[in-house]
Amino acid sequence: EKRTEEIGKWLGITALGICLLVIGISILRESFKGRIEFEFVISVVMFGVALAVAAVPEALPAIVTGALAIGMHEMAKRNALVRKMPAVETLGCTTVICADKTGTLTKGEMTIREIFIADRYIEVTGAGYEPKGEFLSSGKALDVAESDPFPLLLMGGLLCNDASLEEKGGKWFIKGDPTEAAFLVTAKKAGLDYHEMRLRWPRLYEVPFSSERKRMTTVHSTPEGERMVFLKGAPEIVLGFCSSVMKNNDIKDMTDGEKERILKANIEMTSRAMRVLAVAFKKLNSDNAEEAYVEKDLAFLGLVGMIDPPRPEAIEAVKVCKQVRMRPIMITGDHKLTALAIAKEMEIYSEGDIVLTGEELQSMSDEEFDAIVSNVSVYARVSPSDKLKIVKAWKKRGEVVAMTGDGVNDAPALKHADIGIAMGIRGTDVAKEAADVILSDDNFATIVRAIERGRWIYDNIKKYLTYLLRCNITEVIVIGGVVLLMGPEVLPLLPAAILYVNLATDGLPAFALGVAPPEPDIMQRPPRDPQESVFSWDVRAFILLAVLIECPFFLWVFFNSYPDLHLARTRVFFVFILVELIIALSFRSMKYSIFKVSPHKWLILALVWELVLISVLIHIPYVRDAFGISRPSAQDIGMILGFGLFVLASLEALKVILRKRPSLPR
Repeated sequence: EKRTEEIGKWLGITALGICLLVIGISILRESFKGRIEFEFVISVVMFGVALAVAAVPEALPAIVTGALAIGMHEMAKRNALVRKMPAVETLGCTTVICADKTGTLTKGEMTIREIFIADRYIEVTGAGYEPKGEFLSSGKALDVAESDPFPLLLMGGLLCNDASLEEKGGKWFIKGDPTEAAFLVTAKKAGLDYHEMRLRWPRLYEVPFSSERKRMTTVHSTPEGERMVFLKGAPEIVLGFCSSVMKNNDIKDMTDGEKERILKANIEMTSRAMRVLAVAFKKLNSDNAEEAYVEKDLAFLGLVGMIDPPRPEAIEAVKVCKQVRMRPIMITGDHKLTALAIAKEMEIYSEGDIVLTGEELQSMSDEEFDAIVSNVSVYARVSPSDKLKIVKAWKKRGEVVAMTGDGVNDAPALKHADIGIAMGIRGTDVAKEAADVILSDDNFATIVRAIERGRWIYDNIKKYLTYLLRCNITEVIVIGGVVLLMGPEVLPLLPAAILYVNLATDGLPAFALGVAPPEPDIMQRPPRDPQESVFSWDVRAFILLAVLIECPFFLWVFFNSYPDLHLARTRVFFVFILVELIIALSFRSMKYSIFKVSPHKWLILALVWELVLISVLIHIPYVRDAFGISRPSAQDIGMILGFGLFVLASLEALKVILRKRPSLPR
């Protein structure tokens, strides 16, 4: 939108200036002769308007809108639903991607692998959501029923839980959070059915999980008529509410030594890339439902370690990001060590980077954080408000930031980011409403594919614009120059012919350039500067080449044929059409040779159609009379084609120069 506004303003002023200049000078010159007739003024005004129209690529809004709409359609087929059309193009200059770990960088298929209970580790076999596996202690099968307080821990994870697990056609599916689903799968492996247990232990009330609380608490009625509290959450949070620990069916006071052993086990599990949650319980002796009372003096049951493996395609996408100098940032609610282990595996973290926790981030002032934000690649135990702080810090540095989110509280960060990306599977309606893009597969790799599409669209708009500006500026300089030199009575082209030339070049060939396939290096170059003008160095170089090579030849064609005005108009008309159609072949790429990046089928079809159309039209006398031309000779066509090939060669040579000097100033 910013670039289009810049183009519109520049072209509007140019077109109006050309129109007024030609009309003003023509009328002024005629007034010096002492005669100004009404028909003369009308003809000059019509010519001035036609010339102004020739200066403006009037199909630009349609091309831009069409390219963005096609981009939206292609992204939708690749699991990225774009809610706001300009976001397609903005993705092309993204420099920082802040992505949630669980389900976006990882598969989101949590599997409990290890449980720490009563000072020993229990291994859980099996993977995914299929409830098949064993419980092993020191390599030997464990009898769950005889291993207190193991059944109670599984009960707590099953009841303090909002997920569900279903089988359809021999495959197991979950509804809800993957972390909670992992508890259901593990309980099912131990023979506990969550449907039956939830009926026998109905939930009375709950204190729901939130990113700020980092825990969930539920109160249940037992089959004996008692009340039982279960709490699960981050180990360091849960331990803060525990005054005792359960071992071998006996509840003992929580000593400093006991707490130290639990925290040490937590560190060991997180260092093995596990996400660790703790489970605690207590019997409730009153009807008091206040949070402070319910979550007080609980008995610690154990630690549960689960693995959420990185997506293979996300690992490759991270490599692509680094290759093109886009910065991937991991954001997670997991423990610092878990986040670090996954970040190292995915190569998001590099030696010398900083891993920051939400607590550390909140203790920093904005100025302190701004000074180190470029060195932080991993954020752990963060809250939604932390995300907003991260976005603001990167934007202060002039970066174009994409931020992912799924919760209600993520909405401010999604709204403030240059590109807000919501999760389609687990995202809330509030997050989706605040986002620019929705990932229907919650996959980080989809973001990178969307960025590729954004670059592709911007490239095509730039090709189309450069091609048309070259053609239109050449037309204006040649046609306007002849009128200013020879007077309005010597029009090199009639208004109808000017408009047809503009239609032939602004039409199908330009649309074909707008849907050209991507260039080979589209995901090998760094993001473009979002402040970069559309009229960058390479665009200006192509336009300058037209002024230096094409304009002198076109003027020579006209003056070489004059004073036979009819012949001069015929030659100029066909020079414009044929040369500009030949030039379109080169603009399939503004960087690579037509031998490396050949014209695509739509461009070839567009050029063939334009040639067939003009071949038919020049055989219609009424059309020739309206254009003020005659049928060209074979000699004229040969000369024009020869010059067209020369211009094509000069464009190819310019591409070589631009490739060798990529750092030329904009």
